[in-house]
Amino acid sequence: MSTIELEKQITAGPVLDGHRPKATSLSGKILIGVTGGIAVGLSIVCYPFVAPALRRHCLPFVPATPNQIRNVLSFVKPAHSGSKLLDIGSGDGRIVIAAARAQPSLKADGVELNPWLVYYSRLAALRNGVFSRTSFVRKDLWKFSLAPYDHIVIFGVEQMMVDLEKKVLREVAPGTTIIACRFPFPTLKTEQRIEEGVDSVWVYRPASQQNFNRQAV
Repeated sequence: MSTIELEKQITAGPVLDGHRPKATSLSGKILIGVTGGIAVGLSIVCYPFVAPALRRHCLPFVPATPNQIRNVLSFVKPAHSGSKLLDIGSGDGRIVIAAARAQPSLKADGVELNPWLVYYSRLAALRNGVFSRTSFVRKDLWKFSLAPYDHIVIFGVEQMMVDLEKKVLREVAPGTTIIACRFPFPTLKTEQRIEEGVDSVWVYRPASQQNFNRQAV
């Protein structure tokens, strides 16, 4: 066997059961490359959505319905021009933007862990003409202070309401209007309520920090 023939046999690969495997075609290689690229791209895009679920408590993105926005805004009544609203788990920013549009004297902020939703919310605020009166922060809500706000909107999940109640008890100022959506706090006294299934909201207003803290003991 000549050297050239030997090289051809080695390059072609081994013979199995009398049949030599076919070389991968160019179109097959392209398909494999494209499929791999799509998989990597999806992993990069989806990671910020999946990562919060790896934490002890997560806030899944479930957009507020028009009815729920109306119910929330019915309790957002700023007492002065410096009033500030915070939406915990602000998602795509619709509550923050709606509040800022409805109350021109209000400064509305949102805290959200998902960076893509934060970017989207900022663009939506710009598009709706309230960019200068809104702010969206990417941060873990457990490390974000509730103290500066007199209106707090909470879109929580049932499993986190106990811990979230403790945080509220520690941080909010007397008279703060707290609006819980979809799930109520386990022990706090409800002042007002709108019962509409998934669009239900519960309103809490602590009379004083001392009384509020006693309830947490």
